[in-house]
This record gives sequence, structure tokens and C-alpha cells, in this order.
Amino acid sequence: MLKKHLGDRAFWKTALTLGLPIALQNLLTSSFILVDTLMVGQLGDVPLSAVGMAGQFGWFLNMIVFGISSGAAVFIAQYWGAEDTKGIRRTYGIALIFVISICALFCAVACLFPEAVIKVFNREPEVVAVGSEYLKVACWSYIATGISLVLSVVLRSTEQVKIPMYVSLFTTVLNAFLDYGLIFGAFGLPEMGVKGAALATVISSWSGPVVTYTISAFNRNFLISPPKEMFNFANGFVMRFFRKAMPVILNETFWGLGTLLFSVIFANLGYQNYAAVTIFRTFENFAFVFFIGLCSACSIMVGKDIGAGNTEEAVQTSIRFSVAMVLASIVVGLGIVFSRHFLAGIFNLSGTITEETLKTTGILMLIYGIELPVRNMPYIQIVGIFRPGGDTAVGVRLDLFSLWLLSVPATALAAFVLKLPFPVVFAIMYIAEDYVKTILCLKYFSTYRWLRPVTDQGKEGLERFWENRLARQQARA
Repeated sequence: MLKKHLGDRAFWKTALTLGLPIALQNLLTSSFILVDTLMVGQLGDVPLSAVGMAGQFGWFLNMIVFGISSGAAVFIAQYWGAEDTKGIRRTYGIALIFVISICALFCAVACLFPEAVIKVFNREPEVVAVGSEYLKVACWSYIATGISLVLSVVLRSTEQVKIPMYVSLFTTVLNAFLDYGLIFGAFGLPEMGVKGAALATVISSWSGPVVTYTISAFNRNFLISPPKEMFNFANGFVMRFFRKAMPVILNETFWGLGTLLFSVIFANLGYQNYAAVTIFRTFENFAFVFFIGLCSACSIMVGKDIGAGNTEEAVQTSIRFSVAMVLASIVVGLGIVFSRHFLAGIFNLSGTITEETLKTTGILMLIYGIELPVRNMPYIQIVGIFRPGGDTAVGVRLDLFSLWLLSVPATALAAFVLKLPFPVVFAIMYIAEDYVKTILCLKYFSTYRWLRPVTDQGKEGLERFWENRLARQQARA
């Protein structure tokens, strides 16, 4: 029974080969953010809070880009299983064009109206001044970050997971060097404060796609594809792509917008509370790298099996990863609970962060660590199973209900009407969204309606799957 639900050594060898480089890449990306937060934190609560607010605008853009890339990954993973190279290249071309266009729009808004963006979160003059100073420079990293995410998804979905990891290592080291130099005036560089942190982000972000394309030119992978194949959108392929991808884009956009509203709520409860949220989210990103690796490996393996017509194997793989996600969440959650005070204290090496902010950060980590297993189940189900299975629409429905109809109103009510303590408001945000969504996800998983292949081999495999299930049901009867 244990082997059935967790898998054997061969299964996890494949999973770890895919998942570990992805987890390491995201660990490096989180280190990129951690370095920014740590160094800006040495400047005090106000710069830390302001930069955190400015970063939320870019984070919202990343959610939209992630939605586009996830929609592309549905096609690429299944095309990879069916060995359809032309389909992979066309999907890559569409995703690249769409992502660059969206990122350019966000960059223009942030560059032209930085004060207006920061005032969405907080209207304290000092916070707005520092945040807009950072945003005017940092926005020039948006297009580079978007391109990097598309390139990473193409490589991951075709099981070339090491190149993004190596590139992330390079950009993280470069960012750390530039951050220290440009914030504090080290290594002969000018002392620029928060503007230096933004400039470091821009330079290191653009190094990502440059290094990725350079490596790919020698590797000759799908990133170096003939333009006539990348941008050949004949036979209604663009409409097919957007019919499947648009629900994912809307899903991530609505989820990102909801999370952005939480940031607005938190920012209006005091900049010290938001400074605590900024510190917490940095460590949340670190904790999440373990789960991104699991979810990404699940997505690749499920999508590939479904595209190749191996539906039974895809279902068994999804069960194994779901069980593994719960176990991993319990272990990581306990680690956060018992080390929360030490982790929060890392940000106060220079003594510039207030005791109140550090105390609040510890409470937020406690809430997160306890709630983590429940929070991660919808993540693995929606992103790691339903989407690569071909069902890109269910996530939108679940988020519209659990996030927008339950969590956002409950959090706003707790904050502004009931005026509950900030940690209670934070806990309500999680509880109102995650428990109902988890129940709905598990119920939907058991119906197998999420099995919706886009390849001919996959459709044939799905027919065999339902025939075998019917035969087993008749035999039991």
C-alpha cells in the first residue's frame, strides 16, 4: 500500500532528476529576493516596507506571466510526450510574443506613474517617496524577467531542467555583488541606497536571458528554433492556444489580484505590519522552493504521460505526488514553527528593525507553518495535476469562489470593520481560502474529469482509461 501511494525507487529517481534542479533554481531565485530584502532592511523599516510595496506591482505582473507560461506548459509537456517538435516551437513563439507585450505595458505604467502605483498600497509621504524612487528604476527589469520565465518553462517542459538552474546561480551571485556595491558604495561603486538595489535588480535580471540564449546556442535546444516555425500560427493554432491558455491566465491574474488586495489591506494597517509581511514573504518564498520542485516534476511527468497516451500512469503519478506534498508540507511547516524567531532575527543584524516588527514576523511564520499542509494541497492539484492534465478552467472557478467570495471579503471585514489584531486578520486570510478549496480540489480530482489531452495519442489513451475503469466496475459488480 505504501509503495502504491508513494512510488518505488525508479519513480522517485525520475521525479528527483526533474524536481531537484527546479527546486534549486527557485531556491536561487528566492536568494535573489532575500539578498535584496536583507540589504534594504539595513536601511530601516520605511525603506523595507516601501520596497516591499513596490515589489508587489512586479509580483502581480509575474503572476500574469506565470499564467501565460503555465498555459504554454500544458501544450509543451503534452507535445513533448507525443514528440511533436513543431507544436512545441509554435507554443514557445506565442508565449514569447504575449509575455513581452504584457511586460512592456507594466513597465510603461510603473515608469510613468510610480507614485500612483505606490499610493495604491500606502499614502504616507515618506513611503511613497522611497517606493516610487525604487520602482522607476526596477520596472526596467520586467521584460527580462518575463522572457526568462518563458525560456525556463520551455526548457523544463522538455526535461532540460539544469540550464535554468545554472543561469539562476549566475544571476543570484551577480545580484548579491551589485546589491552590496550599489546600496552601500562598496567595490568602488557609487552609494545609491534603494535606487542601487533597483539598478542591481535590472542588471542581473537582463543577464538571465542573455546567458540562457548563450548556453542554448551551444546546446541547440528548443530555444534556438527557426523563426518561421516559432511564429507559424496557421490552421487556427493561436485560437487553440488561447482557448486552453486563457483560463490559466485568468486564474493566475485573479489569484494575483486577490493577493495584491491582501497587500493593500495589510499596508493600510501600518507600515510596521507591512515590513513584517515583507520579511515573512521572503522566507515564505524560501520554504516554497521545496514544493515548487515537487509540483513542477509532477506537472512534467503527468503532462508527458497524458500526451503519450499513458493515462493510467498519469493518474497514479498524480496520487503519489499529492501524498508526497502533504508529507513534505508537514516537515517544512514544523521546521518553520520551531525556527521562526531565529529566522526573523536574521533581518535585524544592524539593529534597524523594530522589536514590534520582528515579533509580528514570528507570529506570521507560526500561522504559516501550521497551515502549510492545507495550503499546498490545492497548489499541487491545480498547478501540478489539473493543468498538465488539460483542464485549465477549474482553477479559475475554485479561485473565484474561495478567494474572491470567501477570503478577500472575510479579511477586509476582519481588518476594517471588526478591527481585529493584525495576526488574526492574517490567519483569517488563509483559513477562509484554503480549507474549502482543498475539499473542492480533492472532490474534483476523484471524478477524473481533469483528464483532457490535446494530442491524438492522449485522446486514444483516455478512451482506453475509461474503458478499463468501466470493465473494473462491472467485474466488481
